[in-house]
Amino acid sequence: MTPSQTALAPPPALSPEVQRLIASRGFNPANFDLEPANARWFVIKSFTEDDVQRSLKYEIWASTEKGNARLDKAWRESAHLGPLYLFFSVNASGHFNGMAQMLTPLDYSTSSNVWAQEGKWKGTFKVRWIYVKDVPNSQLRHIRLTNTPENKPITQSRDTQELPVAAGKELIRIMHGYSARTTLLQDWAFYEAQQESQRQVKQQPDQQIASASQGNHGGPLDLSASKSSSSAPGHQNLSQSQAFQRQPPSQYPPARHPPPRAIASPSPRPGQQQ
Repeated sequence: MTPSQTALAPPPALSPEVQRLIASRGFNPANFDLEPANARWFVIKSFTEDDVQRSLKYEIWASTEKGNARLDKAWRESAHLGPLYLFFSVNASGHFNGMAQMLTPLDYSTSSNVWAQEGKWKGTFKVRWIYVKDVPNSQLRHIRLTNTPENKPITQSRDTQELPVAAGKELIRIMHGYSARTTLLQDWAFYEAQQESQRQVKQQPDQQIASASQGNHGGPLDLSASKSSSSAPGHQNLSQSQAFQRQPPSQYPPARHPPPRAIASPSPRPGQQQ
């Protein structure tokens, strides 16, 4: 049986933008191969739901150095044999957010600046989200990590914990059939607005410097040298670096909690426990 690209009808409460996203990407397919040959299964833990939303939006992920190495090793060992599936859960949320497929090995030469804690997470890999629905831990605690001495429930998994084959198949079976009442997609507008607000705050220091450079010398300060020297990945230009050093934390927007549906921790991300 091959995965179907036909998604179930989205809940009417979702915005038109999110409904288009569901339709275009085929989230929550009505039919899916629940017995994939040679599949491997991993749990991904995040400190913030912000980053899970950004993974959905940009179709990428990044873990800690240790987590990246573990996933990259698994990809190189077995991606040619079967799919690698990632089950996402935010620490202390009490549920899983959904499942994505790992599509590429780690690219250590690139890093993304979309994460809540910008610049911290090195490397990226591409993912394709398949299920986006909240599945409570109460539905999953009977599934055990039989590949660990503690034999703990999968709801106590650490970041990039690999699941036994039987546990992975049971989890995807439950996730596929579960009629979720909530989903991260319900909070899409909130996270989009928050990301835009953060983007505007980051632009303010450069605008303030440009304004301050007017007057005494009759024109803008020439920052071309600093900009040209910062073209390499991972380097900020001089104006941004200086501005962030001068700007007190109180000028940044206070941490906001998601709407009632989400139970996200305000701690920095990607919540990777080791």
